[in-house]
Amino acid sequence: MSTVAYITVRGLFGRRRLLLLLPLPLLMIALALICRTNGVEPSQWGQPVIVGLGFVVVLPVTALIVGTGVLGSEVDDGTIVHILTKPLPRRDIIFAKLAVAVVVTAVSAAVPLFIAGLLADSAAFGVALAVSAAVGAVAYSALFLLLSLLSRRPVLLGLVYVLVWEGLLGRFLSGTRVLSIEQYAIALADKMHPTDILPGKVSIPVAIVMSAIFAVGGTLYAIQRLGSFSVAGETS
Repeated sequence: MSTVAYITVRGLFGRRRLLLLLPLPLLMIALALICRTNGVEPSQWGQPVIVGLGFVVVLPVTALIVGTGVLGSEVDDGTIVHILTKPLPRRDIIFAKLAVAVVVTAVSAAVPLFIAGLLADSAAFGVALAVSAAVGAVAYSALFLLLSLLSRRPVLLGLVYVLVWEGLLGRFLSGTRVLSIEQYAIALADKMHPTDILPGKVSIPVAIVMSAIFAVGGTLYAIQRLGSFSVAGETS
């Protein structure tokens, strides 16, 4: 399992598209610093930067790039067959890939969110943002890893979920928020450190239960799906 994780990390950091992870977090930190040094009130910049950029863009986009990349490319080029021939339980392969996706996504999103929270309010607020981002990273990563096993175009499907379901429908149809990982993360952060900056729109029980469903359900389904590859002897 550790070998699979190591190979995944090496392959992931060797791809040019991983460079896409850097601009958004850096932009978020830069905006927060500029607002803080120029004396702009957190009530004016906190929500656009922390929510509008951090939770709406940085967290899901990072999870999408990493979550679909840890296994998707191997499915596309057929090298997944070589992994499946190894004497390694399918669940260990999924766990290793998912662990890498979660750690990379969590670090990439939690660090800039912590810094923004620290600049906007306090260290406690920054910690709340970082923890909620880590929870969101687990749910998003499980979902996007599963999509890479279900479709040849997981990035497209992921963008539909992030932009259309969470972004468009989530703004106008309150019922869609029950299936929005973005809303779970915001609600958890707001619960840990209540503030006017975070507009929590789902209850804490919903956020906790649905985050677990996305994480556990997506992981179990991914294990089952990968198992079917070995039985069928194909990657499509």
